[in-house]
Amino acid sequence: IPLLRRALAMSKRPLLLFASPWTAPAWMRSNGDVRGKGTLKGHAGDKYHKTWANYFIKFLDEYAKCNVTFWAVTAQNEPLAGLFTPPQAPTIAFTAAQQRDFIAQDLGPALARSPHRTRLLMLDDQRIHLPHWAKVVLGNATAARYVAGLAVHWYLDAIVPPGCSLEATHKLFPDHFLLYTEACTGFFMFR
Repeated sequence: IPLLRRALAMSKRPLLLFASPWTAPAWMRSNGDVRGKGTLKGHAGDKYHKTWANYFIKFLDEYAKCNVTFWAVTAQNEPLAGLFTPPQAPTIAFTAAQQRDFIAQDLGPALARSPHRTRLLMLDDQRIHLPHWAKVVLGNATAARYVAGLAVHWYLDAIVPPGCSLEATHKLFPDHFLLYTEACTGFFMFR
């Protein structure tokens, strides 16, 4: 929070902050650990999913008490990485259908009821999942009304051309923006 306050004070323009979760608490996960392969217990609409959605609101509440607001949150950082992650990595696996249902039944309504004007971003994973992921989530009218845009990572961009992923998705859903939210160099050790 002190670093965010310093950055906000130094900026000549407002900074638009977004947050992205890595994992839910161990007691809410199918493997009973914050690390490794696991999903949220149960299914969308149940106590685990509602509680996880409320964690987002509590996070926003606590930062707001410190005068830090978030422009957006993502529903999950790299939801498909949860299927392939090393055992020590914290993550939650979601399929596109599971993310759609979580957004439609739990996270979207929780954000809408909250006092926060925080936007919701979906996917937050590699663009190779587009446009399929967008079709599943944004093809559902209930989920689509809660989603402002799509968060995309760049690590596997060489596998699929932007016309087949980004452009195709934009043509299907022009009212939802596409935003790169994660990138770094050195990801592939052999380069």
